[in-house]
Amino acid sequence: MIVLKPQVADLKRLCSCPEVVEVWDTTAADPRLLVFLKAYRNTVPVPRHWSQKRKYLQGKRGLEKAVFQLPDFIAATGIEKIRQAYQEKETEKKLKQKQKDKLAPKMGKMDIDYQVLHDAFFRFQTKPILSAAGDLYYEGKEYEIKMKEKKPGQISEELREALGMPKDAPPPWLINMQRYGPPPSYPNLKIPGLNAPIPAGASFGYHPGGWGKPPVDEYGKPLYGDVFGLQAAYENPFEENIDRHSRWGDLEEEEEEEESEDEVDDEAEDGEDGEELTEEQIADGTASGFTSMASLPSGVETPDVIDLRKKSGTGGDETPQLYQVLQEQEASVGGAVMGSAHTYALPGADDKKKKKDGVSTAAAAAAKKAEAYMVGKGADMEVTLRPEELEGLDEAAIAAKYEQRMLEERDMSIPEDFSGMVAEKAKQAKRKRYG
Repeated sequence: MIVLKPQVADLKRLCSCPEVVEVWDTTAADPRLLVFLKAYRNTVPVPRHWSQKRKYLQGKRGLEKAVFQLPDFIAATGIEKIRQAYQEKETEKKLKQKQKDKLAPKMGKMDIDYQVLHDAFFRFQTKPILSAAGDLYYEGKEYEIKMKEKKPGQISEELREALGMPKDAPPPWLINMQRYGPPPSYPNLKIPGLNAPIPAGASFGYHPGGWGKPPVDEYGKPLYGDVFGLQAAYENPFEENIDRHSRWGDLEEEEEEEESEDEVDDEAEDGEDGEELTEEQIADGTASGFTSMASLPSGVETPDVIDLRKKSGTGGDETPQLYQVLQEQEASVGGAVMGSAHTYALPGADDKKKKKDGVSTAAAAAAKKAEAYMVGKGADMEVTLRPEELEGLDEAAIAAKYEQRMLEERDMSIPEDFSGMVAEKAKQAKRKRYG
């Protein structure tokens, strides 16, 4: 059975990453499985020197090795100049002096401030350039130009000088792009003179500084984009309703709410004073002030008209009172630090004051009666009763409560007898002393 080898183009078509397909992949036992594994995520490629005849890194034997340079954060300490001055001094020494220094060496000849060394290694140290994960070294890799900082379509001043391009002049490859089309690797790249307008002041043509002739179809329309800048920009139909001046989430003003309430009132009045509604409108519930039978609970009759207007407590159509002006009164500051010469009469404060004064007056009278009763009895002890305890009590109850409190005060005034405790402590001390 003869198995035909697939072509490179077929493998590139089957593979998700065509750039991994190489010429010798067609000779594999299973080319499709090979390109699938090479295109798989996090796959590390085989080093490219596997097919070379010579040994690894044998091609660098004739190259001169660059002189080692200290990193910037170490060179900033000045250690290089100190070492150079020390080496020059060593070369000037004679042989006898060198042998003497070997026998009795002197330390601390190159002194550097430890704070400078600390800052160099712990503050200004930078990471060395390392290879990425899965990236292998090969011969000549350090001499390759890194294009990470370069972007397609941007021409630097150094490149303009190298190509001899004056200001507002087209690049030399623009004519070939107009002839063969834009680069397929960058389909969205805007190239002036091909699919984007040319700079202001420039002109098309093949004269020195001209931008060539853009490719157009038989009707004179550009093939690759709006090279003449005539097409209008795309307008979003929804942008007209977007409010870009006010902030999202702001509270609405109260005037708008009042206007909406007035509109509801006007609609309700129109529904009352207008023409009679038809049965279809009543059934559909489209008129304001009506509701359908299905929305009411069972056993509740449907009213003819529902008035949605707000009413005050008096039963009229007046709006409710939102505030009340308090009456100002003059008052004396007295000895207060933060006193005020003006006070306000609060509604309902007089009733509370009268009630409190009445309660305090009744309590004081009851306390006076109790005091008079105990004075008549000939009591010689002061007893304190709160007015709240005497509320709602008759004279007999007040007298009984007064007598009870007097007995409690008398019991508390009797000094406590510690003679028993002292005698017991003396017996214990005597036992300890005489065993």
